[in-house]
This record gives sequence, structure tokens and C-alpha cells, in this order.
Amino acid sequence: MSTIPTQKLDRLVERWQSIQSELNTGPAQARFVALSKEFSDLDPIVGTINALRKLETERDELDAILADHKAGKNGADKDMAELAREERTSLLPRIETLERQLTLSLLPKDAADDRSAILEVRAGTGGDEAALFAADLFRMYSRYADLHGWTIEIISASENDLGGFREIIAAINGKGVFARLKFESGVHRVQRVPVTETKGRIHTSAATVAIMPEAEEVDVVIRPEDIRIDTMRAGGAGGQHVNKTESAVRITHLPTGLIVVSAVKSQHQNRRLAMAVLRTRLYDLQRQQADDARARERKTQVGSGDRSQRIRSYHWPEGRVSDHRINLTLYKLPAIIAGDGLDEIIDALISEHQANLLASLGETKRG
Repeated sequence: MSTIPTQKLDRLVERWQSIQSELNTGPAQARFVALSKEFSDLDPIVGTINALRKLETERDELDAILADHKAGKNGADKDMAELAREERTSLLPRIETLERQLTLSLLPKDAADDRSAILEVRAGTGGDEAALFAADLFRMYSRYADLHGWTIEIISASENDLGGFREIIAAINGKGVFARLKFESGVHRVQRVPVTETKGRIHTSAATVAIMPEAEEVDVVIRPEDIRIDTMRAGGAGGQHVNKTESAVRITHLPTGLIVVSAVKSQHQNRRLAMAVLRTRLYDLQRQQADDARARERKTQVGSGDRSQRIRSYHWPEGRVSDHRINLTLYKLPAIIAGDGLDEIIDALISEHQANLLASLGETKRG
């Protein structure tokens, strides 16, 4: 039997049926949107419950045949019992798979998982080489976004003369972006021979990545009197990412001192993008200062969530990438930095997070 209480599964199915019935009555638009979202979240879970219960019924029927044979009842011959035993053996792994799938789908979820995200990559120690590495990381995430059908919109970028980024901020738009990328926040370190190195020596440099769930207007209220908006001429090497006109927008949030700059579009677009980043940063602050329940959940996450934490190293001479939080080392650096191989690391991080959540739930039940 599933370790999930039957009553809990029954309530989920009943809720799914109730939502379906209410949707059929044609509720008001706002109610319809809310119900549709809940229905789409529940639908795959209910599908798994139904599939699991069907297999469990088949298993119980096979158990009955085997019990009859053991008791020597009429009609339970040896051939039928052997066939039932074989079918039961093949059935059990399928039941276990569905049980695990169902358990994972019912784990506590981050409400922001389905959202788009704001990506910030900043060069750290290492001068020009750190800026080049920051550019490599941005291209890695851009390629990864393309592979998943997401879109990227650059908000601001500060380039050096070699084509590296001192800082680049972009919106990655798509469903579930934050869920896939949220464990990328932290310090990434690279060891390689820089293009500027004439003696072939290996240098170590670093870049910091921040992934924040994109905030919606209802998440954060920004009062007009709390912000100062300045327009200015974009500066720096710039390249294709900077529009050298009086269109750059800088927004200062007076209560927190947060400053956001957007300098890649028209003034109207830059204002929209800068406000989106400011709203996201304020939302991120709220999430970090959340209640005790959120703090307890953070203990089950991979790593500390501290963006000063060194999370991953890229060692070019050996073609090695190591994620220090889960002791994972892959000799697939070219594929990973190209974005194609990043899923293997991200899947491992998500699996570790889920395992920690399951262990936490187990400890709670035992307590």
C-alpha cells in the first residue's frame, strides 16, 4: 500500500472533481482563472492517483488468486497461480514508480517555481578573465534557455574591451524557469589559461550568479514617492547591448537604497525593465526575510542559498566541472559550458533537494 494516507488522496480527488464541476458552471473571470490554475496543478496528481489505484487493484486480485491456490480452493490451479505470480512480479516495480512519483508531486513546493526569473551575472576576482568567464556563463544560460524554449531579454550590460561582462542582467521568460535555475545562485570559479596569458599559466577567477523569481505587480507595492527615476547616457564599451543615447534609466528605491539601471532599449522600455528588476529584487528580499516556516524549508535546500557560497568549479585543463554542494564531478566541461550538458547537473541538484525534503518529512513524522 502507498505510504500516503488514503484519506489525503481521497481529498485530492474530491477537490479535483469539485473544481471541475464549478468550472462547468461558468464562474466569473477572476474565479475561473484561479480555479483553472488549481485544476491544472491537481490534474496530473489525480491522474497518477487513478493509475496507482488501478495497479493496486490488479495486485490485490492477483494476491487473491495466489491465496486461493495456497489454500487449495477449487479453480485455483497451479498454472493460473504461476501466471499470477509472474504478473505480480512485473507489477510491483510499476507500483513503486508511481508511489514515488506521487510522493514527489505532493512535496511542499516553492510558490515561485513556475515563474520566470531574473538572471544576474557579475565578474568577481580575476579582472578581465573574470569578465570573460561571466560572459561564458551568460552564454551557457542563454543556450540552456533556447533548448527549453524560453526567451531572454537583456536588461543591462557592462562590457569590457575583450567582450567580457563586468555585469549583465537579463529576464529569462518561460514556465518553470525558476524551478530549473534556482540552484545556480552562488559563486562559480574557473581555472584555465586566460587569452591574455603569454606564458601559459593557469589562472583562477570567479563570477557570481544570482537567480531570482520574477515578481508580479501584486507581489510588491512600489509607491511613486519611494522611487527616484533618472535618465542618463549609457556608458562603457557597450557593444551591441548599449544604446548610446539619453535613454538609459536609473531607478533608486529610497527606503532600501536599491539602485537598478536599464540601458538597452528605448527610454520607455528601459523604465519598464528597470521597474521589473526593482520589483523582483524587493520580492527576493521579502522571500529572504520570510517567516519561520520558510526558514525551516531553507534547511532542506541544496546549499545555504548564500550567494557568496562557492558552488561550482570549472577546470579547463582536465575538462572537469565539480558541484561542491553534492560532490558531483563530471568530465563534460565543453558540453556543460555550451548549455547542452547543464541538465545533468540541474537534475542532480533537484533530486538532492527532493531527497532532503523527503528525509525532513520522515523526521517530522517520527517526531
